[in-house]
Amino acid sequence: MKISVHNNWQFKAIDSLDWMPATVPGNVFTDLLDNHIIIDPFIETNEEKVQWVSKKTWEYKSIFTLSDDVLERKNIYLNLEGLDTYATIFLNDSLLGESNNAFIELNYNIKKIAKKENKIKIIFTNTDEKETVSESKNPYKLPEGKRIFTRKAQFQYGWDWGPKLNTSGVWKNVSIKAWNDAIIDDIFIRQKKLSAKKVTLLAEVKITCNEDLNIEKRVPSEIKINIDGLETIKKIRLKKGTHTYSIHLEIENPKLWWTHNLGDPYLYQFNFQLIADHQIKDEKSIKKGIRTIKLIAEKDSIGQSFYFELNGKPVYAKGSNYIPQNSFQNKVTNSHYEKILSDVVDSNMNMLRVWGGGIYENDIFYDLCDEKGILVWQDFMFACAMYPGDEAFLNNVKEEAEQQVIRLRNHTSIALWCGNNENSEAWDRWGWQENRSKKEKKEIWNDYLKVFDDILPKIVSKFSETDYWETSPKYGRGNPLYELEGDAHDWWVWHDEYHFEYLEKRVPRFMSEFGFQAFPSYETLKYINQNDTINLQTDAVKAHQKHVKGFRLIDEYMDRDYKKPSNDEDYVYVSQLLQAKGIVMGIEAHRRAKPRNMGTLYWQLNDCWPSISWSSIDNFGNWKALQYKAKKAYENILISSIIDKEEVKTFIINDTFENIEGNLKIKILDFYGKEIKSDSLKINVLENSSKEYYRISKKNIDKKAAVLVTEFNNQKSYFYFVKPKELVLPKGEIDKEIIKLESGFSITIKSTVLQKDVFLFTNNKGHFSDNFFDLLPNETKTIFFKTKAKSLDDLKIKTLNSI
Repeated sequence: MKISVHNNWQFKAIDSLDWMPATVPGNVFTDLLDNHIIIDPFIETNEEKVQWVSKKTWEYKSIFTLSDDVLERKNIYLNLEGLDTYATIFLNDSLLGESNNAFIELNYNIKKIAKKENKIKIIFTNTDEKETVSESKNPYKLPEGKRIFTRKAQFQYGWDWGPKLNTSGVWKNVSIKAWNDAIIDDIFIRQKKLSAKKVTLLAEVKITCNEDLNIEKRVPSEIKINIDGLETIKKIRLKKGTHTYSIHLEIENPKLWWTHNLGDPYLYQFNFQLIADHQIKDEKSIKKGIRTIKLIAEKDSIGQSFYFELNGKPVYAKGSNYIPQNSFQNKVTNSHYEKILSDVVDSNMNMLRVWGGGIYENDIFYDLCDEKGILVWQDFMFACAMYPGDEAFLNNVKEEAEQQVIRLRNHTSIALWCGNNENSEAWDRWGWQENRSKKEKKEIWNDYLKVFDDILPKIVSKFSETDYWETSPKYGRGNPLYELEGDAHDWWVWHDEYHFEYLEKRVPRFMSEFGFQAFPSYETLKYINQNDTINLQTDAVKAHQKHVKGFRLIDEYMDRDYKKPSNDEDYVYVSQLLQAKGIVMGIEAHRRAKPRNMGTLYWQLNDCWPSISWSSIDNFGNWKALQYKAKKAYENILISSIIDKEEVKTFIINDTFENIEGNLKIKILDFYGKEIKSDSLKINVLENSSKEYYRISKKNIDKKAAVLVTEFNNQKSYFYFVKPKELVLPKGEIDKEIIKLESGFSITIKSTVLQKDVFLFTNNKGHFSDNFFDLLPNETKTIFFKTKAKSLDDLKIKTLNSI
């Protein structure tokens, strides 16, 4: 029996007498917002006005009632899934314990002190107070700041895309678990052997029992397992204490789990019942797919490979880096998870990297990745810092890692556990070793190795079947090996201000991070400013750009490739085109280099607040130009062209496991639809390959007024010979026809001239099926706008032609 303890919560500052209503799960910022004590830190320049919140100690309390039925149970436990972070817990004036890790679940046996009416109180000491003590005890100052001493979401201390909003509170579920004789603590389904005809599994069922059951009567208890309607019964002798029972299972002719772009992410439904005295004592269900997943990181003629092998097949990873969806996790609903992961599938992504400065995500995130066929690269929550190595900290890390690996290990989607984000690169390249003695440097590095080269890999190996990777990237970009071995974070573009073309010249084995910023949607900017006009010169907009060089870099890169607009609305639009251009250049270069390169994950998918950042989906869920263009660049079949001296080389990349025959059609058009050159040939595109199939000369072409259109089966590619700012784009009207549909509107457009980067926008909330696309002369294109709006009278269209 499980009872939620989410009602009747109150909170106050420790130095206040006024109790106010609180929400659990939640945090002190949202509780203060709900009680109109603070202003919304997501708008204007309000973030700086709420910093006092993190500096206080807060107290939460609630009263909950337990029924006679619950009180009569032999075992009653208080379960706290997550306290953020330094917390002291009392029940009925008895001290239960303390918490110092937001990622650890706490369980307390309250049988002896539980009553009909129960008072729970939790005091949250501010992190700075605790961190100051820890810092004073450490023999040397560690990078980066005091956050390293606290096991909580590191991004809450401020990042170059996120605000400083250091939360505290009961951030996860609180419940009472009551039971009598026996309970299933955990189930791990190991996959032992897989063939086309049969998969052999081993279910490890961990059971806690009050006393030996049925031993004297010699009537065995049993575990009944149902797998998609097929039943297996295992007779067991339930013994007092906690024991693990191993059960061998088989599935004939198993259906394999695949990523959504390569097959069906089929999940088997496993249901376990613990039966004793002819009664069901406990029951658990697990959805699990049958698959093999391996990280292949082996020495080869180039250096060291890095790719994922799914069911024995090398899979090209396409996706992005994922951060928490909100600075306040309680604001992230199940519908938010459903939307963003549906967007991932719709964008042809098959992998997300859960970045190490955020959180281990809620169960629903991994459930949906399992169901939708999305692989998950899971970082442990360590990012851009060096961490202490004292015994207490290491024991804390061990408990955190064990709990999280055990919690997530049945998820089919998890392809990798990675120790940290950029810690090793930073130690080598970011100046952290300067002015330190040899002894100090050695001790700091040894502490690093204790966590990432010893504790974490051992825990992953012991408790799961997933591969482990020490750090991402393997080498920083300052090391020449970054291009040849392991995974890479390539920030020569943006941070080091290299041109986009650099991404085409230096292609690593697996790109796990690279990115470029853009402004968010008009809706988001209006929200930041709390104004209905687009104004980028406000203090509010400046406060939502967290990178010190952000505005300057967008401006300078824009000068390189685009005509700079004279008004803010157009500037936002072109900034999104600029971001998309650079990242898609990288994606296509990586995919052309297959199998040398076997993955591309750009930074970043989403935002945690309204901001100017590297995201391709803004905080309101609006797709930037990058998301639309990445969707095309991540298609299983990609046509990609590149200039090589006086020729254009056209590649076709095939990520499927089938050979594909078809006609390759090539034509060069001017911007009014006149055909300049054309050709076609029948080709056979090999499975899981990238190959050049055609070359065409650029000579005798007006490069500023022509486009190369390449088609293969249902795929089409537009390639331009010069930068966008050099194109001589014609003026011309766009005709449109809007038809009301049950779920929104269809919009059909046409123009007599080429329209570059057509952008449709409206004040109505909704989603366009396509956007930021090129419209060929006299071509008719229909787009669908999914919305609840009744009319679309305010629909506007912007193109690069008008800039």
